[in-house]
Amino acid sequence: MNLKKKKILAAKTLRVGKNRIVFNSEALNEIKEAITKQDIKSLFEEGAIKIKPIKGRKTVVRRKRRKGPGKIKIKVGHRKQEYVRLTRKLRSYIKYVRSNNQVSKDIYKDVRKKIKNRYFKSLANLKEYLKSIATNIEGTKKSAGKSKEKKTKK
Repeated sequence: MNLKKKKILAAKTLRVGKNRIVFNSEALNEIKEAITKQDIKSLFEEGAIKIKPIKGRKTVVRRKRRKGPGKIKIKVGHRKQEYVRLTRKLRSYIKYVRSNNQVSKDIYKDVRKKIKNRYFKSLANLKEYLKSIATNIEGTKKSAGKSKEKKTKK
């Protein structure tokens, strides 16, 4: 006898899962004849249909919370947005300066690294730094040229 449909009907009427429904083997004929939900309820009250208890843990055991550095959620939005704005501004400026051949590749790479490390506080600070580098380079070129001239005069 296949009572699969009766089991599904009993599960719906008694509001439990179909795996929890158990039919009494002595009352299988009565269960087979049951058609309506009311018939199923009356069979349950008589004891022809039983409900298995719930398996597994009934109380929810809470897991311990992880409090590592990656789990700390602080609003960093403002600082990060500020950093992104400044970095984009400085990078676009240094790119523009390099495209006009005012800065060598080595200096460009060095400045990019410093931008990433938040070495410059503003665009004006970056411009000031570039001017100081330019004067240092010119100064070294002039001093190198003078030393060559002195050597040739002797």
